[in-house]
Amino acid sequence: MGQHSTKFSVHLLEKNQHTLLNKLYRNHNSPMRITQQAEVWVVRNPAVIAGVCLSPVADGFWLTSLFTAPEKRQQGVARCLIQQLQSFYLDQPIWLFCHPQLESFYRKLGFKQTQQLPESLRSRLTRYQQHKTLIAMCHRKVSQPIE
Repeated sequence: MGQHSTKFSVHLLEKNQHTLLNKLYRNHNSPMRITQQAEVWVVRNPAVIAGVCLSPVADGFWLTSLFTAPEKRQQGVARCLIQQLQSFYLDQPIWLFCHPQLESFYRKLGFKQTQQLPESLRSRLTRYQQHKTLIAMCHRKVSQPIE
């Protein structure tokens, strides 16, 4: 039986450390990029093994560039990262576009398919869908009002 380390930690990177995620992308020939305005979150074990970008949009965030090192996949790394984001951005919606084969992964994390997008994302999705099939999804967990 192989050993899988489950000791990893999630961190928000300072702008001057964004090169750490760019290096992960580059080392695995990923086309993903960090946008200028994005908040960058990574998972370390102890090196960076996964990352994601969250760009501010409307009253929430747009999740892009989720990537896990191939040798660390199927170990709960991306799930842990997204759950940490959902806790940190508790009252703000998080939108994403995904390929149909990833829809069930995101559904298990509480995302729901949506047609209600901020205009900037709606126009972007329309452009992207000219070349590939994507599904728009949103996670919104609003805290209960105090009575």
